[in-house]
Amino acid sequence: MTVHFIGAGPGAPDLLTLRGRDLIAASPVCLYAGSLIPEAVLAHCPPDAKIVNTAPLDLDAIIAEIRAAHAAGLDVARLHSGDLSVWSAMGEQIRRLKAEGIPYDVTPGVPSFAAAAATLGMELTLPGLAQSLVLTRTPGRASAMPEREKLEAFAATGATLAIHLSIHRLDETAAELTPHYGADCPVAVVWRASWPDERVVRGTLATIAGLIGDTMERTALILVGPSLGQHSEGQEGFIESSLYSTDYDRRFRAGRADAVKL
Repeated sequence: MTVHFIGAGPGAPDLLTLRGRDLIAASPVCLYAGSLIPEAVLAHCPPDAKIVNTAPLDLDAIIAEIRAAHAAGLDVARLHSGDLSVWSAMGEQIRRLKAEGIPYDVTPGVPSFAAAAATLGMELTLPGLAQSLVLTRTPGRASAMPEREKLEAFAATGATLAIHLSIHRLDETAAELTPHYGADCPVAVVWRASWPDERVVRGTLATIAGLIGDTMERTALILVGPSLGQHSEGQEGFIESSLYSTDYDRRFRAGRADAVKL
């Protein structure tokens, strides 16, 4: 018996990995975060699977479901939205499973920031503008932020910021970032990336709060940084990578003595 923690992706059912799909199909028990995972993903469950929506359950109740499956020798597909490496609440579940000797594994999923970038049709790390992406959030009821991880500290680097779980304090977020990026710094807010009803609002740190108002909540991702200003029709303001330059020496390019043949 194994508990399979599976990143179910940002929302679109076809952004589930093949491994995740196959594990769901092979697991007699499925625990899923019902408020964030589309029902279409559950279509991969076996016909007679026990399917439990964990949205109304606390940690003890979730572990009780896993414990019962373990006693019966039944594999569990434990579905979380996005990818499990960030803000998934997987860590505390794994700690409980380790204490009880219940085996588990982890299958990654497509993270929300990647889905948002795909929706925008943009690369978030452009040469000469930004070569780092910071995934962060602002303080919330579920988790406080460590003192050393203040938003201003990340902003001081000039990196592209992907700010999760923070749409409810967009005004304060923009105010905190403005001294570092400037009021005209580009911002994109993507709500429910990859879902059929996804929405995108573009603006600047000075205008974005007014453009959003109270029209979005919860699953909106805030992207901030100079690279967000490079719209597909413009593509100005950043240098080209040397990766495909004719004078860039690399092993996989013909002409080198040690070139690798593909």
